[in-house]
Amino acid sequence: MNRKFINAIMGITAFSAYGTTAQAHTFGAEGAGFVEGFIHPFIGVDHLLAMLAIGVWAVQLGHKALWRLPAAFVGTMSLSALLASYGPNLPLLEFAIAATVLLLGVFLMFSVRLPVVTGMLIAGLFASVHGYAHGLEMPQAGSPLFYGAGFIVATSLVHAIGITMAVLIKRRLWLARVGGLAIAAAGLYLTTATI
Repeated sequence: MNRKFINAIMGITAFSAYGTTAQAHTFGAEGAGFVEGFIHPFIGVDHLLAMLAIGVWAVQLGHKALWRLPAAFVGTMSLSALLASYGPNLPLLEFAIAATVLLLGVFLMFSVRLPVVTGMLIAGLFASVHGYAHGLEMPQAGSPLFYGAGFIVATSLVHAIGITMAVLIKRRLWLARVGGLAIAAAGLYLTTATI
């Protein structure tokens, strides 16, 4: 059972890794509700991989980080999305998003262990660029509030999936490292695609 689950997750991750560029994947005017916000994180490989990696990294850092890293990510992402709805488009935003995927993959590959507060700061920093991009792309028609709520719920769910995957493979450190390598490779591809 666990092996089939892990193989399925790895297959989904590998399949989703052939996106072209890091972007927030805009919706039309109709894409403004909870459902569209919920779906949004699942269609952007850059965001999906970063959120999965945060969940896995939280498990690697230990029990205190288990909820603090995802909470720091979701909270900072939400605030930066709100800020972006009033702010300008930032240069190199797509590059920064792709770089977060690359760095998170490296953290997993080498099982980088940092104090929880430092991990939270890094998660928050990475979330700020993801959130800012989504704030810029948030639909103005319909309800941005419901769209944002759907996005927050989905982000939390993806973190939980990452945590679950890490718990299932915790005794097999090499699997987490291989997953980190795959995420880092996808991040490298996305980073070079934005140049």
